[in-house]
Amino acid sequence: MRALVRTAAAAVTTLVLLLTGCSGGGGTDANGKIRLRFQSLAWQKESVDANKQLVKEWNATHPGIQVEYVQGSWDSVHDQLLTSFEGDEAPDVIHDASDDLADFAYGGYLADLRTLLPGRLTADIPEQSWRTTTFGDGVYGVPFLQEPRVLIANSKILKASGVRIPTAGKPWSWDEFRQVAKELTGKGEGKATYGVAWPLKEPVSVTLNLGLSSGGQLFHRGADGRVTIRFDAGDQVMPGTIRDQVNSDHSAARTALGMGGSDTLPGLFGGRYAMVPLGFSYRQQVVEQAPKGFEWTVLPAPAGSDGTAQGVSPQTLSVAQASPHKKAAVQFIDFLLRPQNMVRLAQGDWMLPTGTAALADPALRTAENGWATGAALAKGLRPAPAQSVRGYPEWKDKVATPALQEYYSGAIDRKELEKRLVDDGNRVLARYQR
Repeated sequence: MRALVRTAAAAVTTLVLLLTGCSGGGGTDANGKIRLRFQSLAWQKESVDANKQLVKEWNATHPGIQVEYVQGSWDSVHDQLLTSFEGDEAPDVIHDASDDLADFAYGGYLADLRTLLPGRLTADIPEQSWRTTTFGDGVYGVPFLQEPRVLIANSKILKASGVRIPTAGKPWSWDEFRQVAKELTGKGEGKATYGVAWPLKEPVSVTLNLGLSSGGQLFHRGADGRVTIRFDAGDQVMPGTIRDQVNSDHSAARTALGMGGSDTLPGLFGGRYAMVPLGFSYRQQVVEQAPKGFEWTVLPAPAGSDGTAQGVSPQTLSVAQASPHKKAAVQFIDFLLRPQNMVRLAQGDWMLPTGTAALADPALRTAENGWATGAALAKGLRPAPAQSVRGYPEWKDKVATPALQEYYSGAIDRKELEKRLVDDGNRVLARYQR
């Protein structure tokens, strides 16, 4: 899921949702009018405005099915939804992310949408995106926004260095990226203090998702349906590159390992870092926060044996199993995700739409602010490796996060990292597969 700016307002939002916002899904009033509740997690002003405007447009043209907009928060959505599901008070239409759906889908809280979705929508969204919301035999959400990880770079430093500028068609390999980071590091004219800063406060998703470019999978499902962990050669390329940049080349800032993405932006603006790998939506913060005259560009993440493939967990729209008006809820979702509306939602969130028609819109193909680079990367986006793995949250928190943090800092070697991820990890997953 996308990195978010945390604010004190999240706590207020959560309290409001728990006290008043979770009064259950919609129903039918005395006049026979269907009333639906749509809980949105939009948080940027542009995105909130786009969502509210679309709800307004729907209500104006569908007098028999009226939708109430409810503001949710990414900070607390899992626990808030669990509470509302268990109390039979869930909203009808639910905005979430695909990597948060597994427990709700397997728990019977979300409606299987296979017989409800219109053919237009199922055909417009590629199969690899639908796989992110498929659990068992059912489809429990509509993936609609996605975010590749890209390199946001200081253009002046790149130009002064004379390094080859990569494109989506000809990206850097991981080896070339390592060499470029070394060339950009220094204290002379046209050099940054560090060639790259890796913000790895939350290291697991970026490691898994970028690992796909070199064929990394980590999680392997057998014929019996059981998942086991292996740390193969393809899994080692991306994390090995980072470790070498930090500890051998000194081309990556050690202090950035404990940072979130937003924390690295002042260093990027100030010339301390030449490049920062960030989610595509961070471009908005660059536009809003960069000092006057700062020149920047969007570059593709490094490529491996599988090209620019990387994992994503799209934002999703689901329908509560307890909703009495599932067909009407899906009609509203179909309206929200018409190509022209999906473009509006993508622009509001500075992300990419999953729909092929929306992705082809010229507004998302412009060179300005890196839109064209992101759109070109869309074909390589795949479901995040742990998308449907039960027990993944525990493995991530108790095993993978501390192990990767220690590995990247140089505290443990590759052999110890593999032991923790695999041996300790498989013991965790085994408890969920009995």
